[in-house]
Amino acid sequence: MKNLMDTGLKKNAKVITCFALVLATLCPGSPPRAQQTDPWLRPAEVPAPADNLPSDARILLGRTLFFDPRVSGSGFVSCASCHNPGFGWSDGLQTALGSGFHKLPRHTPTILNAAYGTLLMWDGRKQGLEDQALGPITSPAEMDMPVGDLIERLSHIAAYQPLFDAAYPGQGVSAETIAKAIASFERTVVSQPSPFDRWRMGDASAINTEAKHGFELFTGKANCIKCHSGFNFSDGGFHNIGIGDDDPGRYGILKLPAMRGAFKTPTLRDVALHSPYMHNGSYNTLAQVIEHYNRGGVQVPNLAPEMQPLHLTQEEETDLVAFLDTLTSPRTPVAIPPLPR
Repeated sequence: MKNLMDTGLKKNAKVITCFALVLATLCPGSPPRAQQTDPWLRPAEVPAPADNLPSDARILLGRTLFFDPRVSGSGFVSCASCHNPGFGWSDGLQTALGSGFHKLPRHTPTILNAAYGTLLMWDGRKQGLEDQALGPITSPAEMDMPVGDLIERLSHIAAYQPLFDAAYPGQGVSAETIAKAIASFERTVVSQPSPFDRWRMGDASAINTEAKHGFELFTGKANCIKCHSGFNFSDGGFHNIGIGDDDPGRYGILKLPAMRGAFKTPTLRDVALHSPYMHNGSYNTLAQVIEHYNRGGVQVPNLAPEMQPLHLTQEEETDLVAFLDTLTSPRTPVAIPPLPR
C-alpha cells in the first residue's frame, strides 16, 4: 500500500510540476514562488478554469480570433480594434466606438490582467473571461455579430478548422469553443515586472526617491490602498467615486442603493498607458485623476464613504504620479498571426 501511495504522489507531483512549467512558458514575466509572500507582486500562476487550461493551440486560436475583423458583423472591426496593445490594451479614446462607429457611453477598459478578475466590465455584468468573450462581439451596439452568424462565418473559413481541431478536439466551431479560445489568449495579456516590482524584489535603485515617497502616500495619507490593493492594484469591488454623470453603473446590474453610480475599481498596472481615465474617459492625465481624489470627487448623494478630501500638497500629488509611472511594464512586441483563409 505504501508503494502505491508513493507512486501516486510522485505522479501528482510530476503533473503539478509540468503544469507550472507550462504556465511559466506562457507567462515569462512571472516572479519566482519565493517572492509570493509579497502581496504587491504578481502570483506565479495565472488562474484558469479546469475545463479550459492553457495550451499553445488554444492560445494561437484565441489570438487569431482576437485580431480577426471577420468576427464582427461589419467585417472591419476586431477585438483588437478596441483592445489595442499599442494603447495598453485599450483604444486611447474618451469612450469606445461601437457598431457603425457610433460613440458609446463608456471608456474601453484595458484587458490587462483581466484573467485575475471575477466580475468583468465596468459594471461587473460578466463573470470571468469565458463569459465576457462573446459579449462585445454579439452586442448590437458594439460588434453586432449574432452568435449563429459568427459560427457560420468561421465554419466556412477552411483554415480555421485545423485550429479548432487542435485546440478543442472533436468540439468543432461553437459559441463555447470560440469564447474559450479568446479567453485563453486574454490570459496571456498580463503585466510584466515593472520598476516597482524590481524595487519590491530588492533593487533599491529601480525607482527614484519621489516614487518611493509616492508609494508611502499611496498606502498612507492618500488612502489609495483602500480600493487599489494587492498586486493588481484593485480590490475588484465597485465604488461611486464622485464622477457626477448619470450612468447608473453597477446599479444597472445589481439593484442596491449603494451600487448607484458605482464602477469597478480598475487595475493600475500599466496605468500610464491607459489614458483617458475613469468610466467615461473624463480625465486625460494622471495628474487630473489625482486632483479629483484630492478634492474628494464631486459631492453626489451616493458618494462612497472613502471619498474624502486628502489635503495633498502639489509636491505630494507629483510624487503620487511618479509612483504610478513605475507600474509600467517593459513594452514588448505583440505578434499578430496570419489570418486563416
